[in-house]
Amino acid sequence: MKHITVNNLIAKDGVGTNESVLSVNILSLARPGGGELLSGIRFEARAGECLAVIGPNGSGKTSLLRAISQELTSLKGEIRLLGRSLTALPRQQRARQVAVLAQNDTPDMRLSLEDYVALGRIPHARDMPGSLHDAIVANAIKETGLLRLRRRSLSALSGGERQRAALARVLAQTPDLVLLDEPTNHLDPPGRVELLSLVKSKGITVLAVLHDMSLTESFADRVLLLSQGRSVICDTPERVLVSEYLYPVFGLTSFTVPHPDTGKALRIFEVPHRA
Repeated sequence: MKHITVNNLIAKDGVGTNESVLSVNILSLARPGGGELLSGIRFEARAGECLAVIGPNGSGKTSLLRAISQELTSLKGEIRLLGRSLTALPRQQRARQVAVLAQNDTPDMRLSLEDYVALGRIPHARDMPGSLHDAIVANAIKETGLLRLRRRSLSALSGGERQRAALARVLAQTPDLVLLDEPTNHLDPPGRVELLSLVKSKGITVLAVLHDMSLTESFADRVLLLSQGRSVICDTPERVLVSEYLYPVFGLTSFTVPHPDTGKALRIFEVPHRA
């Protein structure tokens, strides 16, 4: 039997393998009251892969994450996690395997940061000794740079600190799949880079809705571009973040220039001037 430690719980194996963790085939997702939220979306996410989801407001990004997390169930098609249909998985098992950082998380602000992060351990409550649960929580808090704040109430934290606390809760859940809806909200530019770099370093399969496209190329292994509830393209950042796709969807053009010091290609996004 494999010895269980904090490190092999928080860092997942499988980075760089071809194992499919998530398989999505959405023929349609109905809108309450009629119409469609999503249609014709099909992709897979492999073990350890970071997949960014981009698109204009109202393009279906959050709806896609809510369909995968089973919050929206009026679905025609199938979503599979590690080869099993999500609808066939018991709720407790889904909670162990899928962690969500929602765009509008509304926790009890009286909770201490430490107690809030510990909520991520609830699905695993009967699986291991309490001391190991505590060690996993402490490690997640440390990795997100919040150790000195662990006793403070959520109400005493800044927006950026609460966002990092939400990520710590997700990491403490030790999932196979992480769904992040605009995870860099309330963070300054260095904080955004640090958060996404930490997520990427964990080797967990991640779907992240991102609005800041300047962060997408360094974070994502592949990018799913949505428009009006449909998939435009799902491919590497180099193939997606080009004017051919961005201009019809966002009205943006894209080009690269060499960094003046390193020579590394930097991608620039521009709204073309219209006469």
